[in-house]
Amino acid sequence: MKEIDRREFLYGISAVGLGFVAAGRGYSAATMSPIDIEEKSIVELQSMMTSGEASAKGIVEAYLRRIESLDKQINSIIELNPDALSIAEQMDRERREGKVRGPLHGIPVVIKDNVDTADKMKTTAGSLALLNAPTPKKDAFIVRRIREAGGVILAKTNLSEWANFRDNDSISGWSARGGQTRNPYILDRNPCGSSSGTAAAIAADFAAVGIGTETDGSIVCPSSVCGIVGLKPTIGMVSRFGIIPIAHSQDTAGPMTRSVADAAVLLTVLNAADPDDKVTSEKRREPIDYTKHLLADGLKGVRLGAVRNYWGRRKEVDRVMEASLDVLRKAGAEIIDVRIDSIGKFGAAEFEVLLYEFKTDLETYLAERGGDHRTLEDLIRFNEDNANRQMPYFGQGIFEAAAKKGPLTSKEYKDARELCIRLTRSEGIDGVMNKERLDALVAPSNAPTWMIDTVNGDCGSGYVSSSSLAAVAGYPNITVPAGFARELPIGISFFGKAWSEAKLIEIAYSFEQQTKVRRRPKMLPTYE
Repeated sequence: MKEIDRREFLYGISAVGLGFVAAGRGYSAATMSPIDIEEKSIVELQSMMTSGEASAKGIVEAYLRRIESLDKQINSIIELNPDALSIAEQMDRERREGKVRGPLHGIPVVIKDNVDTADKMKTTAGSLALLNAPTPKKDAFIVRRIREAGGVILAKTNLSEWANFRDNDSISGWSARGGQTRNPYILDRNPCGSSSGTAAAIAADFAAVGIGTETDGSIVCPSSVCGIVGLKPTIGMVSRFGIIPIAHSQDTAGPMTRSVADAAVLLTVLNAADPDDKVTSEKRREPIDYTKHLLADGLKGVRLGAVRNYWGRRKEVDRVMEASLDVLRKAGAEIIDVRIDSIGKFGAAEFEVLLYEFKTDLETYLAERGGDHRTLEDLIRFNEDNANRQMPYFGQGIFEAAAKKGPLTSKEYKDARELCIRLTRSEGIDGVMNKERLDALVAPSNAPTWMIDTVNGDCGSGYVSSSSLAAVAGYPNITVPAGFARELPIGISFFGKAWSEAKLIEIAYSFEQQTKVRRRPKMLPTYE
């Protein structure tokens, strides 16, 4: 396999700049028209295109210029789409002809590099093992939905390799193909993972909106530590077809955006039944326009359970959270303190479930994709044979453990899954919400993120994370910027019962409008 320098692959040699990526289209950073796209929402970008102030092509060019200028510091983009400009031009032609597909028409979107695209871009999960794998036979279902809605797939983003399921001593935001993504607020800090590149790219204004995926925390954590909104939907709302899997019981894709309003637009597009992912049909609900739930008074009369299990770990997090609870109360919410006894008791069972499902689900994906590597054992051997490039900082202990697991009919798997369901649902979210008659639960999303450490891997001292309860239950969770601690973002999470996305968006949007905490990242080299 020919080794390709990542930046050469992305941008070509410096003398030709963006013209290389454009596959001969002949545009360059020097000739692009200046369009102000920083911190622009979908609504604002649509207004610019409707008025003629900007075109989809001009907006795409502006984002490409920003990526070329700034992503050398952040390293969030793993590959640019060489067809992005031509797609934007098509959207402009349709607009001139009076056809506007919807609010996503002409809007640049970045997607994580574990989401299949049947185009000129690669889908690798950040691993060199898939760099020369066959192009997927068709787009992931969610990519089809974005394209049909008029979205412009601008680029693929870096991620924690294999969605952070290769080794327990991994470094979030690092992949063998893409290298290390950095937090755009303080560049020597970790962006969390596994949707690291999407979070960093959206925070840094490299696209309008982005797609991440989550098994447990991989949307919520990077979104919160990079100061953006992240929405992990109910399992069954968004198709997983064409997404490199970890575990079908917890995997989902979801929006990563700078505002709740943009997340609502993107979720409305993604929410659809897919015959290739039967859970989306089995648990189908009527289509919802989530933008209708962007209510400024969405907190009035709402009962929220503050999950106090997550308080008392970091003073700066508690300070942000108590200020947030005051905002919620002033906006009309009633806050009820709750504790959930099952928190901290299902981690081992969850990991067992993930190991079993990873082996089965990944090997199913690899067999369908084709290529040289069709089993976990194949990937393990590839990593061993290419250890200097694939494993310079950490090993593949999770791969090796998963490869030893049996079928999903195993009693060990079934028992672990049953325990997970019981502890996170009837003895978790459903139990406490029914008992206290709650509309949603609230908790801190994160603590200040840790330093990037290639020796010790992820090592967040006193870290706070509340994602697991909703992730294991398969229930929705939305994180919104809530404050800062020493220049690092702190997020607040609202989560609840299955299919409660509409209510969570009402709550999150109202909180966001009351606070408007998000601010642009400064890209500080370090904290002094």
